[in-house]
Amino acid sequence: MLEGKATIKETDMPEKMQMQAMASASQALDLYDVVDCISIAAHIKKEFDKIYGSGWQCVVGSNFGCFFTHTPGTFIYFALETLNFLIFKGSSS
Repeated sequence: MLEGKATIKETDMPEKMQMQAMASASQALDLYDVVDCISIAAHIKKEFDKIYGSGWQCVVGSNFGCFFTHTPGTFIYFALETLNFLIFKGSSS
């Protein structure tokens, strides 16, 4: 597990949820090869859907851009090992 080695770049999540995000990412990296970003993202999304209800989105990779609207209090962007992780719950407005 690598929770202590993550670098949070931006977030508006409560601290407990931030810790869950980093723990889920660490667990996914233990289960999947670092180049299998789709499986890593799917693992994290399913964990968040199970714990916090459906509607979560997860993007994992080393080089990506994005533009989105999220529900307040549900956004985190952090780095762990060589990957960046973006997790958020979508919003309709």
